[in-house]
Amino acid sequence: MANKPFLVVTILLVTAFAAAQSTTPNVRPRASDLGLKVGILPTGPLDAITDVAGVEVGQATIIRGDNIRTGVTAVLPHSGNLYREKVPGAIFVGNGFGKLAGSTQVDEMGDMETPILLTSTSSVPRAADALIAYMLALPGNENVLSINPVVGETNDGYLSDIRGRHITSDDVFAALKNAKGGPVEEGDVGAGTGTIVFGWKGGIGTSSRRLPANLGRYTVGVLVQTNFGGVLTIAGAPVGQELGQYYLRKELQQAAGGKDKADGSCMIVV
Repeated sequence: MANKPFLVVTILLVTAFAAAQSTTPNVRPRASDLGLKVGILPTGPLDAITDVAGVEVGQATIIRGDNIRTGVTAVLPHSGNLYREKVPGAIFVGNGFGKLAGSTQVDEMGDMETPILLTSTSSVPRAADALIAYMLALPGNENVLSINPVVGETNDGYLSDIRGRHITSDDVFAALKNAKGGPVEEGDVGAGTGTIVFGWKGGIGTSSRRLPANLGRYTVGVLVQTNFGGVLTIAGAPVGQELGQYYLRKELQQAAGGKDKADGSCMIVV
């Protein structure tokens, strides 16, 4: 029996629990390449969201000068016209708030009619406008009057000039048009270009798991945009603490009772 793709698209906005592997293809290994196994279920062949049949991912990375580090990540549930072939969808917020666009209709209707974009907080409106333009221009949508763009975000203002709102419609179109199946670029790319996690460089991460036959033999894929604090722990080992690099390290070492602050966020596409 062939693997069944898990087609329901879910977006979660949370203060998250797992880091993206800061991985550039052919340069840095993934955790699995180093023999680190997370969880008990087997992964898909790529250990990526693209192990789910039909899912495609595209990136547009913007690095200019000393203070522009941002981008767009596009997740396409399938390569067709999503307005004409909608997919079931849901959005869940776990201990977080944000500037996510398009959640109200998804909550009400239970489906998604556009690709999912991730980007910088202040660029959500521009990304949403570009996504609407992209969808309206698709063949078959000539008489469509309303589009519900789904755009998620995290704040990359620590590493990037977020006030400049450097994302353009061309960047969004590039991420959408270069979306493909197969291996997914991870780390310092797309919407993860300017993010930080556990006091280290954050970014885009992805993984997949395969359920056994008695649970339907489904493949579940995940893609994350990580941007939060805490102490990096890998398979139970306090890596961040041992390396002396973690969120609020200086404040905690200097004095007890220091004031904490917002811990960031993570967009998760399932």
